Amino acid sequence: MYSLETSSMTDEDVVQYLRAHPDFLSEHSDLLAVLTVPHPRHGHAISLTERQLHTLRGKIRQLEQRLAELIRFGEQNDEIGEKVHRLATSLLVAEGYDGKRRALFNSMQDDFAVPHVALRLWEALEAREGEEFQPVSETLRAFANEMSHPYCGAPANIEALDWFGEMAPHIRSVALTPLRKGKQVVGLLVLGSEETERFYSEMGTLYLERIGALASVALLAEDS
Repeated sequence: MYSLETSSMTDEDVVQYLRAHPDFLSEHSDLLAVLTVPHPRHGHAISLTERQLHTLRGKIRQLEQRLAELIRFGEQNDEIGEKVHRLATSLLVAEGYDGKRRALFNSMQDDFAVPHVALRLWEALEAREGEEFQPVSETLRAFANEMSHPYCGAPANIEALDWFGEMAPHIRSVALTPLRKGKQVVGLLVLGSEETERFYSEMGTLYLERIGALASVALLAEDS
């Protein structure tokens, strides 16, 4: 037990005493008007009460900023959700494989503002004309089969990067989304951008997964 009357009391003794007696200042409220501390920004002396109010205002500002961020994220999610909904309706009304492919590419480029879109499909589809049915390597298929969720970040697969043709050297970030028929990966949707931070490793992939699921059902239905 610490005593404020101890002549050899140190700063740490006072700290320990106040921690052991959290009601001390409330029981001696007259001290609040006498004790002063430096202002956190201006340096002049202010009362403990004023300092506490300043601290509370700082915490309130932080909470307001956090709330504003949550609202902004919520609005962004609502906006993305609406775009995914428009994609779904476009795929539903599109006719045939070519119509569904066109609806997917238009949504990615126009609605989602993704400048470069590439697609490859294998195994599950009958032979068709078009660059998306060009053969892919076993290495890429193995890579796609190992994907439990979309990949976002710097271009990691040179073969997939080549699908962008003459724009390939300018691509700085990609999103690779596996297309599945049941549990089997039968294709890959690749989004590319010249911006390094457009697709980054820490970004969420929920909506990419939903886009991949919609594209899989729409495109592969034409093969059944």
